[in-house]
Amino acid sequence: MPFRGRAAARGKDVVSRLRPVVAVALGFGAGSVPFSNLGARWFAGVDLRSVGTGTVSGSGLYDVAGKWPLVLVGLLELGKGALGPLVAGRDHPWAAALAGGAAVTGHNWSPFLGGAGGRGISPAMGALMPYVPAGTLALSAGLAAGKLAGETALGCLAADAALVPVALRAHGRDGGRAAWAVLVPLLVKRILGNGTPAPGRPRREVYLWRLLFDRDRPGAPGAAARSEERR
Repeated sequence: MPFRGRAAARGKDVVSRLRPVVAVALGFGAGSVPFSNLGARWFAGVDLRSVGTGTVSGSGLYDVAGKWPLVLVGLLELGKGALGPLVAGRDHPWAAALAGGAAVTGHNWSPFLGGAGGRGISPAMGALMPYVPAGTLALSAGLAAGKLAGETALGCLAADAALVPVALRAHGRDGGRAAWAVLVPLLVKRILGNGTPAPGRPRREVYLWRLLFDRDRPGAPGAAARSEERR
């Protein structure tokens, strides 16, 4: 093989080996970009961390800026979740799964917001969209059903419970891995919420309430309709 041919082959081999690492790094980096907060600042001059429940979310953006900013930002939130898995490609399913999980992690604990963030549903749907569309549909259905029922948290919890079985059945083991990769940061953020429980309250009770209803107590600010909104 001529020298140029060997060099090109080695270059392609290096790129192939680095692509999974690059995909995961891009997933986290893109996921960390707080588009909802940027949109709130641009359209309404508001930092979402300082209003409502303090969750940096599409629903929080809707509250301060309305429908069309939410539509625009929602597309960006989906896109940032999909970027890492797309870079990884279908031939690197482990890397695609990890890149999707990294995007949700970056969104939920963004370094650009000092560790604050949203609940990760939108980037999770985006992360699953390229290769595990059944997972995207499961999360979308849970979110929509919860909103119609007036308790978004329960709808999202039902979708979380169904996510891995649905992905496994529709897309096999690779789909199951991708579902687990986004599900873990979704559930961890749901339980940890925006901070530690208030002094004097049993932590077990608080964390159980967060798991079920994604808020600390009955009647907490933003209860049924807002549910510490989870985009």
